[in-house]
Amino acid sequence: MPKVSSVIVPYATYLRVYEPLAAFPEPERSHWARYARRPDRPSYQDELRRSLADLLPTPPVPVPVHESSDAFVLDVDGVVCVCPWRTRLRGWLAMEELGEELPGPVLDAVLPEVVRRQTAQDYERWLARNPDARPWIRTATWQVPLNWFVLVSDEERRFDKGSGEIPPMLRYRTPMVQARRRVARALRALKDAIDEGPLIDGLIDVGRWLEEFHPRSLVELDYGGLVHVLPPGELEDDHSAADVAEGIEALRHGDGAAAGEAYGRLVERWRGIRDRRSAN
Repeated sequence: MPKVSSVIVPYATYLRVYEPLAAFPEPERSHWARYARRPDRPSYQDELRRSLADLLPTPPVPVPVHESSDAFVLDVDGVVCVCPWRTRLRGWLAMEELGEELPGPVLDAVLPEVVRRQTAQDYERWLARNPDARPWIRTATWQVPLNWFVLVSDEERRFDKGSGEIPPMLRYRTPMVQARRRVARALRALKDAIDEGPLIDGLIDVGRWLEEFHPRSLVELDYGGLVHVLPPGELEDDHSAADVAEGIEALRHGDGAAAGEAYGRLVERWRGIRDRRSAN
């Protein structure tokens, strides 16, 4: 498959759900079964390159005209699990959030109002025909949202320094049942300790999203291109999931001081990344 560019596209992190083939109705199941046997499946960088290439024309194409037929594939103990890209749907969802990310003049320069309005109308028409649609992938830029770390444990952390042209890798994978259980436990601890807050809201949101998938799915938290922002030593020493788990456990036992220490480590670790985002 030809690539748009050989340049590595950085700064995006991902939360993915891989569902077993049995979760998909026909004929989609057969499509993914055939797709899983392909030796030339694209990577997340290929998806990003395609999306960036669509922004180059005038006017730009913020959302693909056709939905992607690609996916990420895992073999879990002999069971094929698939994470469809659904790039078009995710593009529409990202467009809805763009107004909160960019000042008006910058937004107009990047995507003219007429383009945004037409894109929103296309989404409304599509959603009327597909009211139950949901993405298998969530994306964040310049960060890993704290509520994502709740879903995984430090024991599930996999780090590879990379070598040569192979970039470093940092990811977590966990069974869906574990992810849901951790969300429920964390919500109980947080609601007992504080009335409300962004972490609670984020956990409620991600918990509802997880409930839409097959119970034998796999959840993956992938640092993606963010590994190119973090210095190698910091990346290797990043155990944010352990800090989040320690903080929630401290809250469960009423130890506010220990919870504050864990939160302080997280703030210090991610402050530098947020500063780079502001500088860009």
